[in-house]
Amino acid sequence: MNILVLNGSPRKNGNTAAMVEAFKEGAESAGNSVTVMNVGRMKIAGCIACEHCHTKGNGVCAQKDDMAEVTAELKKADMLVLAAPIYYFTMSGQLQCTIDRFYALGGMENIKKSAMLLSSESPGVYDGAIAQYKAMMGYLGKKDMGIITAHGSENKSEKKLAEIKEFARGV
Repeated sequence: MNILVLNGSPRKNGNTAAMVEAFKEGAESAGNSVTVMNVGRMKIAGCIACEHCHTKGNGVCAQKDDMAEVTAELKKADMLVLAAPIYYFTMSGQLQCTIDRFYALGGMENIKKSAMLLSSESPGVYDGAIAQYKAMMGYLGKKDMGIITAHGSENKSEKKLAEIKEFARGV
């Protein structure tokens, strides 16, 4: 299976990156191919609702930025994993801009499964991100393989990273 992980954190070695690396290790150990895109550090603007993609663009966004790289990988993926820090009750703005640009792609029929990794300092701050993820994947008809959260001392802990690796082996 080809798995695409979109890391929405702008930090290079933060908590989300540790979760992503653990997921990658686990999924690859089970024979999957994993591509990680650090969209949190890419230049991706939000959707401007110009409708170019659904008219003369034939599914291609009018904006010329790093989203073209993400789109190419999305078209090859069988599974999508969204990974994000929670700064203020939802996914990072960087990942949100990327998600908004999915609009140009329609249903992304090649992607059958999805999962989510979320990190934060505080417990109980995930509801907004989880609700958005579940609504989006339900609407698109993707099979939710699960959501893993880590907060405070769980971040980068051996126990949590082992949990993520085991989870990834089973996707």
